[in-house]
Amino acid sequence: MKKATKQTFSIFWQHIKPYWLPNLIIYLAVIAAIVIEIVIPLYYKKFFDILSESLTVGKVGVAEQLVEIVVFVLVLSMISWVFWRIAGFTNNHVQPKMMANLNNTCFSYLHNHSYRFFINKFVGALVRKVNRLVRAFERISDRVIWDLTPLFLQLIFILIVLFLHNKTISIILLVWTLIYMMLMYLFSVFKLKYDIKRAAIDSEVTGRLADTITNNINVKIFSAFSFEFKKFKELTDKQFRLHRFTWGLAEVVNAIQHIFMALLEFIIFYYAIKFWQQGLLSIGDFVLIQAYVIRLFMRLWGFGRIIRDMYENLADAEEMVEILSTPHEVKDKPGAKRLVVSSAGIEFKHVNFTYTKTRDIISNFNLTIKHGEKVGIVGPSGAGKSTLTAILFRYFDLQSGKILIDGQNIIDVKQDSLRESIGFVPQDPILFHRTLMENIRYGKRQATDEEVKTAARLAHCDEFIHKLPDGYQTYVGERGIKLSGGERQRVAIARAILKNAPILVLDEATSSLDSHSELMIQDALSKLMKGKTVIVIAHRLSTIMKMDRIIVLENGCIIETGNHQELLENKEGIYKKLWDLQVGGFVY
Repeated sequence: MKKATKQTFSIFWQHIKPYWLPNLIIYLAVIAAIVIEIVIPLYYKKFFDILSESLTVGKVGVAEQLVEIVVFVLVLSMISWVFWRIAGFTNNHVQPKMMANLNNTCFSYLHNHSYRFFINKFVGALVRKVNRLVRAFERISDRVIWDLTPLFLQLIFILIVLFLHNKTISIILLVWTLIYMMLMYLFSVFKLKYDIKRAAIDSEVTGRLADTITNNINVKIFSAFSFEFKKFKELTDKQFRLHRFTWGLAEVVNAIQHIFMALLEFIIFYYAIKFWQQGLLSIGDFVLIQAYVIRLFMRLWGFGRIIRDMYENLADAEEMVEILSTPHEVKDKPGAKRLVVSSAGIEFKHVNFTYTKTRDIISNFNLTIKHGEKVGIVGPSGAGKSTLTAILFRYFDLQSGKILIDGQNIIDVKQDSLRESIGFVPQDPILFHRTLMENIRYGKRQATDEEVKTAARLAHCDEFIHKLPDGYQTYVGERGIKLSGGERQRVAIARAILKNAPILVLDEATSSLDSHSELMIQDALSKLMKGKTVIVIAHRLSTIMKMDRIIVLENGCIIETGNHQELLENKEGIYKKLWDLQVGGFVY
């Protein structure tokens, strides 16, 4: 936890440091306000001393003196008010900016994590972790500025003033404060491990909820509501028990605090009475002591809660801090240059890749694709077809070997420039919950509306878009849920047409289309492929019959290569068997 706490404060400091001047103003204003507030009780002491003396020496001129003191106290209070307002308004200006920057940091760092990172995480849990980190920054900043800083300043100044008036009372107050704060701190540390568990179960509950909502249709199809509810209830019951336990601990400490404060007030006033009997304290000193004790009580009463709240927020922040402290698996080399594509030739040289140490996906893979060549890749499920796409896009780094584009190793170039050079139509396109215009324009974000519509016509998107009430301004829903699978795929094809990259990868690009739509899309794709280097991954062999070359994979290795006709001539080949199955139907 110490390491995580250090990392948390390091991240917070990185976002505070650029705004050192407004933060300095905040702290100077708080210090000035606290000093004035400590001075004010000294005038109340003087007020009651004068009032007390007037009972024996007479009341002549006393009222004027008392009024002067009250007026001066009012002036000091107003000056303190001004300093608090300076601190407050300055904080209101700078803190939201720091929080926004922290949000931006999380956004940037998260998106630069590898594909592997995201397939192992719940989206809802990641969003919650970002929100927790930013909220923790806000709360910890507030605690430091408005609670801890005033508390320690008041304690120091009060002890100095009381020491000058009566050393014994100041020592009693110091010893009591140290014992009290130590106990509150130890309790907070004890409670922290339960707060960490609470934060973890909160994330688990959120992740489970997000997962079931995302898969709501599966819950319905498989009549799994009772099953999912039972699992969710098990988590919320665990969450409830942890919340109840931690809140119970907080209530216990509140009871202990009350006893401690009652004892302090008794001890201090017991000794104050003794010193008053000896003539060492005046009536005004009683007022001064009481004012300071009440002021400290107001600050110290919340000390344990402040420490616990800070640790709770540190626990909340820890999960996201861990992500921010995790090195990116796939990153640009220092000094990496942009990929320059002239002929769009691709070469896989002795490529070895595995997702886990126990199973090789691609083994000693070698393949050269010439400029403008159209290559189809087929094979049984698990052969490594889609993995080739993933490593070409550099979603993962290879265990060994290299992938070259126009002789440039993709590991040596900027990832963005690599992906800008490749158009991609996946088997199951995922769309943003934005308008159709925005989703298609994502292929070329500076494209005009007319360019977007031209791409949509080529992909035959306009046929269904014009039937929608809002046309191109129609929102497609989360992940494009408002569109059919075929409509989503046509949008993805339109994006690829608009992007017009020199390399094109199609991963079952027509699998969700009906026969009529497929014929239209095949026409659009044939135009899109002209002059490009194309890789087509397919299960439906009819979609790759016209490829210049077809590669047959099995267990991550090339076992056959040739055009459609050549592969059919190999009667014992996998391609021939796959073709016979698809043409002749399933064998029972």
